[in-house]
Amino acid sequence: MGSTNRVTGSCFLFEAEGKKILIDCGLFQGDAASRGKNHEPFAFDAKQIDAVIATHSHIDHIGRIPKLFRFGFAGKVYSTNPTYDLAEIFLEDTLKLMKGEVRRRPEHKLIWDEVDLNNALNSWERFDYHQPFEIGNVKIEFLDAGHILGSAIIKINAEGKIVIFSGDLGNPPVPIIEDTETVVKADFVVMESTYGDRFHGSTEEREAELKQALDNIYDRQGVLLIPAFAMERTQELLYEINTLVEAHRIENTSVFLDSPLAIKATQIYYKYQNYFDKPARDVVKSGDDIFDFRGLTITRTGEQSREIFRAKKPKVIIAGSGMSTGGRILGHELNYLDDPNNMILFIGYQVRGTLGRKIKDGEKLVRIMGQEVQVNAEVREITGYSAHADQPKLINWLKRMCDIEAEKPKKVFLIHGEPEVEQILDEKIKADLKLNVVVPEENEEFVLG
Repeated sequence: MGSTNRVTGSCFLFEAEGKKILIDCGLFQGDAASRGKNHEPFAFDAKQIDAVIATHSHIDHIGRIPKLFRFGFAGKVYSTNPTYDLAEIFLEDTLKLMKGEVRRRPEHKLIWDEVDLNNALNSWERFDYHQPFEIGNVKIEFLDAGHILGSAIIKINAEGKIVIFSGDLGNPPVPIIEDTETVVKADFVVMESTYGDRFHGSTEEREAELKQALDNIYDRQGVLLIPAFAMERTQELLYEINTLVEAHRIENTSVFLDSPLAIKATQIYYKYQNYFDKPARDVVKSGDDIFDFRGLTITRTGEQSREIFRAKKPKVIIAGSGMSTGGRILGHELNYLDDPNNMILFIGYQVRGTLGRKIKDGEKLVRIMGQEVQVNAEVREITGYSAHADQPKLINWLKRMCDIEAEKPKKVFLIHGEPEVEQILDEKIKADLKLNVVVPEENEEFVLG
């Protein structure tokens, strides 16, 4: 129903034990045709859905949950504790962005409103990892996906079968959060494939690439733009720049965190330090603030954001949105992309049709906030900052379920990937693990026998 042959709009209907359960219900993102799908009717009757389970708080996984309530859903939403807290701020921000779009284009309609959002938040149930719960006779447990704070693999035990929904799998080892949890047994697996065609490189390589970008900008006395997602990538960047600053491995450079949403998300991180991995907990215990360092300025207001333009170079600007689809990064791109001394650094996935993808793919003339902008700045990408597992990690995660031949998964469904990527991963899994792999089409149904 969503996230098939694409990387957004995650939404899957699971039926067992007389219950209809949605796994995620996210917004479609990307080009106009993709975004238009958010306004289409659901392929099911929302009134008949018993529950929604959210794997994590990214909008492409939760952004249509309030819409379910608009169309008569009256059940519960289930997630981990951090996912609820983060979902609250991300959904509020999404509503703000949707209202802005309606003001600019009155022919557009809100997908959902404040009433729908409040109904969703008031119907939310929260659990810790490994805290089992039941929806009727369907037994469910959250495992740590290692993707972002609170992200979960969903383990479902129903009608004598174990079904795993991977959600988005992490890219370990990464700072702050725990590594992706191992699943040792499953009858059926529904697995993401976002980066199923590539290898990200090591943590050491990505740190070296970040240091090199910072050094280059200092030498050029330029501006480094980093479009960053409010969750995980921003916090990892702050953590790693903090490490470089504390070790005196980079020159003094002004760093601006210009994302109100990322600032709110970072405050939620402080609340859930028990979810951190041991190295991060040890740093916190030592008295160091892992998200603060000399030279960092946090800009909350629009006026403070505009003042960044007058700040001396060199400078680094971390701002949302991560795919340059909105937010404060647009103003900075408008100001700085035409200067060859500057650099734009991509550290997250860029969906087809987004401004970020166009810049990353080498377009030299782009339209930003109604103006044509020449892209003369250097364009770089560090894939090691991706919060998604690459091909080797996806294969290794699946491989642990194949250690006992008689208990190998009967079928693996590949979702959350562009078609050519799904095809590459399909062939790799079949060749390496000898598993039965299916790449489903939108709204295709399967009986798990």
